[in-house]
Amino acid sequence: MLSRLAAGLAEDLTVPGAAETAVLLMAAWWVWVLTAWLTDLFNPRLPIIQATVLAVMFGALVMAIAVPQAFDRYGWLFVVAYFAIHIVRDAVLIPGTRVNRPIQARSIRVFFWFVVTSVPWVAGALVSGTARLALWALAVVVDLGSARIGWPTPRLGRTELASQIFTGLHLSERHREIFVIALGELVLTVGLGLADSGFEAARVTASAVAFASVVLLFRLYFHRVEQLLAPSGVTTVERVRPGTATSYSHLVMVAGVLLISTGASTVIERPLGAVPPAWVVAILGGPALFLLGSCLFDGVLTGRVLWSRVLGIVLLGAVAPAMTLLPPLAVLVAANVVLLLVLVGEAAAPRSRLVRAAVPAR
Repeated sequence: MLSRLAAGLAEDLTVPGAAETAVLLMAAWWVWVLTAWLTDLFNPRLPIIQATVLAVMFGALVMAIAVPQAFDRYGWLFVVAYFAIHIVRDAVLIPGTRVNRPIQARSIRVFFWFVVTSVPWVAGALVSGTARLALWALAVVVDLGSARIGWPTPRLGRTELASQIFTGLHLSERHREIFVIALGELVLTVGLGLADSGFEAARVTASAVAFASVVLLFRLYFHRVEQLLAPSGVTTVERVRPGTATSYSHLVMVAGVLLISTGASTVIERPLGAVPPAWVVAILGGPALFLLGSCLFDGVLTGRVLWSRVLGIVLLGAVAPAMTLLPPLAVLVAANVVLLLVLVGEAAAPRSRLVRAAVPAR
């Protein structure tokens, strides 16, 4: 689905196109997050859980099919698949947690808010254009935002965000997996671009530079973020507030990878010549979003600011105006140089300082 979102954004690299992509990405992300939480609550080897995950996978496939035309003729298909995933998941989750009242209550709260947001989702499918975008944006913001306030529900109250529900080890693995999947989609974009390049020197070079982006993102992620996801000695229970916050920060990082994929595909297609301002935003904005997401993640678990990555964001913004004078390939190289500087700077930092910063805040 991520590759289809990136391809769609590359074809419509405008503010409305970016807004539509953001809405669809957040909807897909919410499906993934709730499914990850489902597999944290049950033994994934149980046949009913495996069947549920397969059903969710099929629903996600249908959503991916609908993505290119989600704001056109296939809006209804996207919403139907989105609804079906939630209904199937909750049909298993709510009865399956009846022996654990706090978890079942949380599941009912989630379902209640799903019913609430079904109104703008359905209404959006019945209209078109800006009206659909506005209604779906409202729906997905409420979907994600309701978790941040504990899904307040009549008679059931809200989930206490300081309570212990999610198993930290499993949720950490899910975060690593989705980020690696996002990188895999970026590799796929590079491979498809190279296959269509006719092996022209400039386009092959652009493909190589785009692949270097994959390597840099991989190293930056696992150099720092993995230490925070599962540091040695961490307890096997994760509190709700960090659990939801880390999911949101990973959403920002994955959005950054998606935007990098969009920028890479445009550069591979046309590495030389004048660069449109929208391309500069995509090529530099992707790394900036990734760095921002990693800063947010770091702040959630340590309570500290990761200044090396903040400086990387500032540097990307500072060089952006000058990038309009360069060809697209040079802009992509500049983005990679900034990522490389951040990586080298963190690698050269005293190890003791990194270890202290990796200890989660209590």
